[in-house]
Amino acid sequence: MSELSMMVTITERSKLTTFLSFYRERQVPVQFISLALGTASNETLNYLGLERSDKCVFASFVTDEKWEELRRGLRRELQIDVPGMGIAFTVPLSSIGGRRELQFLTEHQNYQKGEESTMKDTKYELLVVIANHGYSDLIMDAARGAGAAGGTVIHAKGTGMEGAEKFLGISLAAEKEMIYIVVHRDKRNEIMSAIMRDAGMESKAKSICFTLPVSATAGLRLIEED
Repeated sequence: MSELSMMVTITERSKLTTFLSFYRERQVPVQFISLALGTASNETLNYLGLERSDKCVFASFVTDEKWEELRRGLRRELQIDVPGMGIAFTVPLSSIGGRRELQFLTEHQNYQKGEESTMKDTKYELLVVIANHGYSDLIMDAARGAGAAGGTVIHAKGTGMEGAEKFLGISLAAEKEMIYIVVHRDKRNEIMSAIMRDAGMESKAKSICFTLPVSATAGLRLIEED
């Protein structure tokens, strides 16, 4: 059995093509890319001999076996440990909404479903919805109707969408929105079901959703008192 994780890679925008090629060569085609800005202090940048630069953030989905292969390559070929090259890390997934969606995200990887997550006793989970651009209101209406609170929308671009037609029977647009919603674990399935019903693959939103374990929170007192 394998553990499935979301792999996050952060690097300079100038290195976007290099990292994309690296992942594609190793058959990790599904990437969601968003733009970001580094926040290192001027003192730190001066100490490392670096300049402030724009960043890009990749989100991919990998098994633990694939991660070990990628980590070796990132260190040896892209020299990711050198200051300024970037960082990559993984977060275990708790659940994914739909069997076809799971097959799409794990294409070219030997994944056998095991237990949901190594963090089993978390009270909250981060629900992540990836959808076509312009449907965040539809998704949040469905989520709130099932008991969710607010969410945060991040604009992103999808690459490696060719596998969508094979596993999902549809084509996916490149422009994406990633919606982050912190949900109570007991309400997770109900909220995910509502989103997949109203904004899933049969809708124009073409949403894929999954959850990540949350170890601790602050700012959710009103939700906890419901």
